[in-house]
Amino acid sequence: MLSVQKEFHGTIDYGDVTVTGGISVFDAKFDELYVYDGDDLGAVYAPEETRFRLWAPTASEAFVVLYETEDGMPVKELPMKRDVQGTWTLTVAEDCGGLFYTYRVKVGEQWNEAVDPYAKAVGVNGTKTAILDLRSTNPEGWENDQKPPLASPTDAVIYELHVRDLSIHPQSGIREKGKFLGLTEEGTRGPNGIPTGLDHITGLGVTHVQLLPIYDYSQESVDESRLDEPHYNWGYDPQNYNVPEGSYSTDPHNPAARILELKRLIQKLHARGLRVIMDVVYNHVYDGYLIHFTKLVPGYYLRYKADRTFSDGTFCGNECASERPIMRKYIIESILHWVREYHIDGFRFDLMGMIDIETMNEIRRRLDEIDPTILTIGEGWMMETVLPKELRANQDNAEKLPGIGMFNDGMRDAVKGDIFIFDRKGFISGGDGFEDGVKRGVAGGINYGGQLRQFAVEPVQSVNYVECHDNHTLWDKIELSTPGASDEERRAMHRLASAIVLTSQGIPFLHAGQEFMRTKGGVENSYKSPIEVNWLDWERCAAHQDDVSYMRSLIALRKAHPAFRLKTADEIRAHLRFEAAPPHTVAFTLRDHAGGDPDRHLYVLYNANPGALSLELPALGPWEVRFGGEHVLALEAGASGEAAAAAPAAAGGPPAGGARLEVRGVGVVVLAVPR
Repeated sequence: MLSVQKEFHGTIDYGDVTVTGGISVFDAKFDELYVYDGDDLGAVYAPEETRFRLWAPTASEAFVVLYETEDGMPVKELPMKRDVQGTWTLTVAEDCGGLFYTYRVKVGEQWNEAVDPYAKAVGVNGTKTAILDLRSTNPEGWENDQKPPLASPTDAVIYELHVRDLSIHPQSGIREKGKFLGLTEEGTRGPNGIPTGLDHITGLGVTHVQLLPIYDYSQESVDESRLDEPHYNWGYDPQNYNVPEGSYSTDPHNPAARILELKRLIQKLHARGLRVIMDVVYNHVYDGYLIHFTKLVPGYYLRYKADRTFSDGTFCGNECASERPIMRKYIIESILHWVREYHIDGFRFDLMGMIDIETMNEIRRRLDEIDPTILTIGEGWMMETVLPKELRANQDNAEKLPGIGMFNDGMRDAVKGDIFIFDRKGFISGGDGFEDGVKRGVAGGINYGGQLRQFAVEPVQSVNYVECHDNHTLWDKIELSTPGASDEERRAMHRLASAIVLTSQGIPFLHAGQEFMRTKGGVENSYKSPIEVNWLDWERCAAHQDDVSYMRSLIALRKAHPAFRLKTADEIRAHLRFEAAPPHTVAFTLRDHAGGDPDRHLYVLYNANPGALSLELPALGPWEVRFGGEHVLALEAGASGEAAAAAPAAAGGPPAGGARLEVRGVGVVVLAVPR
């Protein structure tokens, strides 16, 4: 008999339909007959007994295989009993704590052995499920863990981080390099005594740390048994969705270690005023043939084309069939597990456009029942799949997905240039015709009016960014698109891009290291590049402390002014006005104490011109500088005759009469009419 193996593509046995009353796994009626609605799938452990329940309606036989060690021979193979709605059950009336198990099923003529899809703990490399009491993995004080307050999603400032990137640099000053615990260390110092790690992050003022995949991903990416060898991967190849990745623990052979240490990380971040977003990948699995889903119920959990080959809109080999009831149930219960067991505060859905709308809305509804401040954001890209277009959770269907944010790629490309045409300029680098694209982002991607409209119904749906783990870093993109420019000129462009993100409506998103001009040496897709490409370079951070301070000031500006954090589209349309400005500039006001702002009016100018510029200001009262004073050559208040000069006006400065502003090239200035 052939097990389901990658090298035997096309040999999957989808089962004997006599087992399922003549109904194929691909038949819509299958979902009517075999939807299990209980909450006890997997293993439920107690010292006196462990109860197993497996959903495998196409199997003709099923066994629980018990192991004493993760790499040993089976000690028992116990038959399961067919139960309701396609499930199989077994109760072992003894203490199974510390044992490992798999399921062994017969589907058609094939025998397959697989880890439990509902595993909450696993051994090294995730090949066997571990039986343990999750309560034993709670750190001291876990029951009193309190997440920091969050009044609105638009109050968030997200900081995206790979666990290993943070600490692995030789001058990070962090002991537990590449580990969950490395992110818990306090008082760490790098070159010239600069704060590193957690202290560096909290010093910026961000509100959320978004961690690249921390679930258990494939051994093909990182082998947890060979961590003394060079290894690196982002982790976008899920294997066990409900278990932390073992390579980030101090002992991947101890099933409890990774759980305890991740909880300690989350507990520490909460104590330091940071919420935690988890990057989740429910759109595909690491291998459609080898994954437990296919071994246990072939043909069900993944999407197939008419010829029974995998649908592959993800370009990762397969797609999860989120629209099928048991897969939807699995995804929702997985999300709720991370919230309840690990106190996760938000989720970033990789390739969310591959997930169906009903599943995403049900996730949002269930999270709202627990805590409506839990964030849900994702990649709403329009990608091809067998899932009908009207069912895809993407930007085209944003009006059907209230409360779910999507990355604003239109704003990203307008600000820095097309990410797929490496030398293409954007607004910050002097590209022509990008002003409206920037304005759309400033307005939070909503239907502001006229040509200024994007996908968002409300600003919480627009996640604004110019850099993330994907594609070139902002610095590398600027280098590629500005041959001949000096580093100082590029720094100004870089700062302007970050300023646009942090003064726009919606949810701002930063990539770790963006604050010190992070570079990956021009590598565009570093998902498995050497660690030297991906690490946070603390020497570079030390050399760019002025830029770190600039980012800190931008975040403080956003926090100080509710006008930049409006909650609804109606508020934006009522208070935001775009002002007259020459090419390569964008100017706007936020009027009448927008969002309860302490200032009556704010005026924001993005100047991408390399030279000085003089503009007439709206006649709203005497203006004063709130941010970017180093760019102001002269500020004349106008009708009152009062002037507030941030720097001596150049000879032949702006004419007297109306309120006017003269600025240096490439930068942002924020003015205010006080209360």
